[in-house]
Amino acid sequence: MRQIVLDTETTGLDWRNGDRVIEIGCVELVNRSLTGRHYHVYINPERGIDAEAVAVHGITEDFLADKPRFADVAADFEAFVRDAELVIHNASFDVGFLNHELSRLGRPALDALCAGVIDTLKMAKEQNPGKKASLDALCGLYQVDNGHRTLHGALLDAEILAEVYLAMTRGQESLIMALDEPAPGSMEAEAALGERPVLAVLRASEDELAAHAAVLQDIAKATKGQCLWLPPEPAEAEAGAA
Repeated sequence: MRQIVLDTETTGLDWRNGDRVIEIGCVELVNRSLTGRHYHVYINPERGIDAEAVAVHGITEDFLADKPRFADVAADFEAFVRDAELVIHNASFDVGFLNHELSRLGRPALDALCAGVIDTLKMAKEQNPGKKASLDALCGLYQVDNGHRTLHGALLDAEILAEVYLAMTRGQESLIMALDEPAPGSMEAEAALGERPVLAVLRASEDELAAHAAVLQDIAKATKGQCLWLPPEPAEAEAGAA
């Protein structure tokens, strides 16, 4: 199972108003493990960047002036994400921007390129209704270290999101592992256990038995003889038999 955790940074909030992608960051998961492979690129948007956006990610027009255009990196981006399942926080935002960039070049949209999209924002709201679902909030909830995140950055956020996603879906991993494990008592399970160690049997001492009996008597007194761990009195037993 190949998954790509993806994030973007943009010139503004809405591609419909002409905003463009300026950074793409991706990290690869295979069978729920980070492989160390990643894709990261800064992109010249050929337009200005909103001041509010710069305040969020810190990427300026001067920094991007000598960077490639989306048309120059589209093929490499497609090659990295092709046939993978995408994991994105607030997926509609990033997918909308990337599909717009691809459509400008006459290239297929992400749904034709990838196996599907998991939106961790939607997942977080379903798992934790009423709680904040921002990436920072989820880092706190799942104890993922994000102390080095002072500004948004596509690759850094994708790396953090990968850890958050694995923490959010850890129960699914346990279920998969459980299904793969041999049934208790089966020949496969016995073989996996190998030579069993001898178990030590610790028996209660006389003092411990006496203390236990005293506790049971106290319970019987408090419940008027209704202590389940004591045998019924002889008269009660005979009445029950009659």
